[in-house]
Amino acid sequence: MGVVTSQDGDAVIVAVSGDLDLESIAPLVTALAEAGKTPTGPVVVDLSRVTFADSTSVNVLLRAYGDLGPRLRLAQPSAFVRRLFDVIGLEHALPVYGTTEDALGAGDAGDGS
Repeated sequence: MGVVTSQDGDAVIVAVSGDLDLESIAPLVTALAEAGKTPTGPVVVDLSRVTFADSTSVNVLLRAYGDLGPRLRLAQPSAFVRRLFDVIGLEHALPVYGTTEDALGAGDAGDGS
């Protein structure tokens, strides 16, 4: 699992790749905690290169949303992640956007697509 964090104006983009599970989730937890220290701006998690995710990942994202609120925006979920979100209905609980650009341009309402 890999995590690369970058800045886009006041936004933090956390690009995740590979498998997200109990044994590999720690770098994402750390990246989200660090991104949360920024005072303003969205925290966009790019999920386009995630090949596997389990309930541990969902739990981490829900906790991050509890900490960050609508600042947290999930972007471009891979086919696997999209299917997982559809099965558990996560797109109704968290803002999910089709692209990173859409997530960056969204207002504070977090009206994912």
